[in-house]
Amino acid sequence: MTGEKIALFIDGANLYATAKSLGFDIDYKKLLKEFQSRGNLLRAFYYTAIIEDQEYSSIRPLIDWLDYNGYAVVTKATKEFVDQTGRRKVKGNMDIELAVDAMETASNVDHIVLFSGDGDFTRLVEAVQRKGVRVTVVSTVTTQPPMVADELRRQADVFTDIITLQSKIGRDPSERPMRPREPAEGGHHGGHTPQFLQRGPAPQRAGAAAADDDFED
Repeated sequence: MTGEKIALFIDGANLYATAKSLGFDIDYKKLLKEFQSRGNLLRAFYYTAIIEDQEYSSIRPLIDWLDYNGYAVVTKATKEFVDQTGRRKVKGNMDIELAVDAMETASNVDHIVLFSGDGDFTRLVEAVQRKGVRVTVVSTVTTQPPMVADELRRQADVFTDIITLQSKIGRDPSERPMRPREPAEGGHHGGHTPQFLQRGPAPQRAGAAAADDDFED
């Protein structure tokens, strides 16, 4: 709907895992432009947990880039631990932060786009819809098992399989420049990468390190 007021809510770890399962990286600059073209994009929230007590968080370059390029980044410190089986785990969940912000934003927008397949958001979607807001859920059913919970997909007004957006918001890893004299793959964001990030880890790869961890409630 042209001219409608839109807000994006991105579950960072979930979106990364979804795109990874389909074999492509998210280009966050293109994602923002895509939804700016669909209406009046008021806000784009990005949620992620950061490991506490680490001098350098591997996802920090991505967070900084998003913060400088039009996203409202919401983070929460979390702790790393090893479970009984010896697996490395990260204790952190951003569901409450996302839900609170979505409920507060609902009175000011016509359409909320939720980038997550987490079934825990089903009641949130229902509550936002009761306020008269349309909700689009972006995830995928093309993986086995599907990345989106069935109840969340059914509750949404619109379900968009992210694979249909790949050409608009994705970057195929095989198309990355791999020149030895370009450490950190500074061209990842089509020339929009800030100077301070061009010498650091690539944003998408930074997300990979964090999103590969197991997140638990």
